[in-house]
Amino acid sequence: MTPELPRAFLDVPIAHRALHDITQGRPENSRAAIRAAIKAGYGIEIDLQLTADGQAMVFHDYDMTRLTGQPGPIRRLTAAEAEAVSLLHSDSEGIPTLAEVLNMVAGQVPLLVEIKDQDGGMGTDVGALEEAAAAMLSAYDGPLAIMSFNPNSTAAMARLMPDVPRGIVTSAYERSNWPLSQAVRDHLRDIPDFDRVQASFISHEWHDLNRPRVQELKARGVPILCWTIRSPEQEAEARKVADNVTFEGYLAAHSA
Repeated sequence: MTPELPRAFLDVPIAHRALHDITQGRPENSRAAIRAAIKAGYGIEIDLQLTADGQAMVFHDYDMTRLTGQPGPIRRLTAAEAEAVSLLHSDSEGIPTLAEVLNMVAGQVPLLVEIKDQDGGMGTDVGALEEAAAAMLSAYDGPLAIMSFNPNSTAAMARLMPDVPRGIVTSAYERSNWPLSQAVRDHLRDIPDFDRVQASFISHEWHDLNRPRVQELKARGVPILCWTIRSPEQEAEARKVADNVTFEGYLAAHSA
């Protein structure tokens, strides 16, 4: 049976990569951004990447240059080495492990965990990051949901953690934004894997929310989250379809 997405994920706006703001010394997916989101009462979305020694780290990019100034893929570092790499625009803060972030959040706000595609082409070569994540998440006590752009990753989490709600991150898959083959983009765009992977929800690219397939899922009662909202005006437009928003660059309003 597919687990339901807890109501908390629909009631509380979700801070994209936590409540980051580099002007305030809070890089994305950082401890400082996570603390700020908790203090403000927002849900938190984080990203996971895998290290050379099979540990789940809270980090978005495959290559570390943009976020640390140090070139090269995080996959080539051990967890200890990654923790020692300082994030740009921080007070010498290193890359956090998933275990540390779980201890920080500790159920205080909803936690939405995105597992980054490890196949490289949204294919079936997945498993190591999902297993590392499940090992840490299995003992977590608090509102939790897991998602991935790669439906095969979502399916793996359904096997590993059948009681935790999981979703597919979905998109218009425009060619200019996705270094994938046309066949893969055309396949993923229509979200055909939703039932196969026993997904509980989707998180869709906000400006594509009027897509018929999204409307069809909504009519079925599937919760619709969206990404990434960057202004109150975008939020107002997105909420005509979406049940909740993932936001950055402004402070989303809490429900009355």
